[in-house]
Amino acid sequence: MSAIANVIPLERIEHSILLIRGHKVMLSIELANLYQVEPRALIQAIKRNLNRFPSDFMFQLTAEEWENLKSQFVISSWGGVRTPPYAFTEQGVAMLSSVLNSDRAVQVNIEITRAFVRLRQLLASNADLARKLETLEKKYDAQFKVVFDAIRQLMSPPAKPRREIGFHVKYDDDQPKAKKR
Repeated sequence: MSAIANVIPLERIEHSILLIRGHKVMLSIELANLYQVEPRALIQAIKRNLNRFPSDFMFQLTAEEWENLKSQFVISSWGGVRTPPYAFTEQGVAMLSSVLNSDRAVQVNIEITRAFVRLRQLLASNADLARKLETLEKKYDAQFKVVFDAIRQLMSPPAKPRREIGFHVKYDDDQPKAKKR
């Protein structure tokens, strides 16, 4: 286990991974925090090496996306970052270690890569579990159709007795019935 793993819990990194535009990403603000550099220094290093960050590695959030994130996570609208941050995919984060030439950047990237891998494994195991459950349902639906039908009948409320239409006279058993003439 690396020294960085003791400083940065894996859960913290996992909570920093967001789903934006259909990609699992980390924001430049959070990455600067993890690398212990100023956000502007991180962005400057990236801008000096833009050829290393194609659009599938990194993109800047729109003003609307940034506003939505700020309101979702209750991030202060004053102070701090004034322009929308950049979002880095797993490949973009890996490329950062070559741009930020420090031991900490390398170690942080190793931990971030582990977090992405763990997240991918969790998603794959959940998908596998869902497939197995669906297979079981299909397999046993036919065999238990009678049971399911019986349960549905028991679950449905009993039919209310219908009243007969027309005029009906009720007689008490103690009273004599009217005589026919």
